[in-house]
Amino acid sequence: MGLTELEQRITRMEDIEAIKQLKARYCEICDDLHNPDRIASVFVEDGIWESADFGQAKGHDAIRELFKGFREHFSFSQHNISNPIIEVDGDRATGIWYLQGPWTVAEDGKETWMALRYDDEYVKVDGEWKYSHLRVALRMTADR
Repeated sequence: MGLTELEQRITRMEDIEAIKQLKARYCEICDDLHNPDRIASVFVEDGIWESADFGQAKGHDAIRELFKGFREHFSFSQHNISNPIIEVDGDRATGIWYLQGPWTVAEDGKETWMALRYDDEYVKVDGEWKYSHLRVALRMTADR
């Protein structure tokens, strides 16, 4: 194995780890009461957050507004992420993730569990991975 091939393999591994850290940061922001002031930091300027079940937003301002709504709707969430499949192609990548976690509805205190699937697209900007398109599909809910 030549040095160039080894460098490429290491870069790929570093990119995958950076994308895992991006997803962890996204989840931490969501579990920080869907913090609308922090969420834009993980998206490119024209990034998209999309879900047939929860809404859609394009761009930092719209994503912030969407998360303000989540903050009003949910008083608690815990994003437990697993099973990442990450494919890196230069400065672009895709990821599939699964989430299972509890949520509490702010209005009535109803507790529920959700299972979701994330289909993500990422782009590396100035050496940092960000979301270009995050898709969320609700797979099931179970009331406590």
